[in-house]
Amino acid sequence: MSNLRFYSPEPLQIGASIKLSDNAAAHATRVMRLEISDEIVLFNGDGNDYICAITSIKKSETQAIVKSFVKITNESPLNITLLQGISSGDRMDYTIQKAVELGVTQIVPIITIRSVVKLSAERGEKRLAHWQSVVHSACEQSGRAFVPQVSAPATLSAWLATTPSPFKGEDKMPPTRILLNPIGAMRLAELPKPTGNIELLIGAEGGLSQAEIDTAFSQGFQSVVLGTRILRTETAALTAIAAMQTIWGDF
Repeated sequence: MSNLRFYSPEPLQIGASIKLSDNAAAHATRVMRLEISDEIVLFNGDGNDYICAITSIKKSETQAIVKSFVKITNESPLNITLLQGISSGDRMDYTIQKAVELGVTQIVPIITIRSVVKLSAERGEKRLAHWQSVVHSACEQSGRAFVPQVSAPATLSAWLATTPSPFKGEDKMPPTRILLNPIGAMRLAELPKPTGNIELLIGAEGGLSQAEIDTAFSQGFQSVVLGTRILRTETAALTAIAAMQTIWGDF
């Protein structure tokens, strides 16, 4: 099977003729020099890889036909939502890319008081589309056939307002809410193994304000510390996810 995998958002089924995206077509035909009848793999997030053969290569478009499919079973047993304070430069892209490789299920960019990046509504929409593209690329590379979703940027309070409280008793398996914060913290290994979803909250470069920390505590977040050294925001997120996968997941 070809290891060239490309995200394709449309429904995929055996016999369907699919037009490759401009990026996929350029990579397949110009970079990898594939020719007609060569195989590639497409996925759309439904849990399957679709083996396709290139049928047409033109300057304006490249077409492939779906020949078969394979169910992919490499998802983590942990259902992790990363609540990541929006960081600046390439840090946010890097965090999202590696978090997807490590198996997170959802990413929520959190607008924090100390975030260096300030997004207008228009810019927020553009960054959201860009971050989702980063997710697609990370899935292509890592072999994931389910595609994590990036939610629209929101403040912590706004996100919590749309999320059921673990204190209401409506969910038989309330989420395990984790906040990286050295005050009153436990080690990950000291927490009981989660029976439901995991929600991991990470501040941006300047960390979370005390008001944001208090809000998190009031909604069931538990302080966790990662060692004795201060980690950058992108290092903290990825270290925490890797540690969870080691203690509770599939590492």
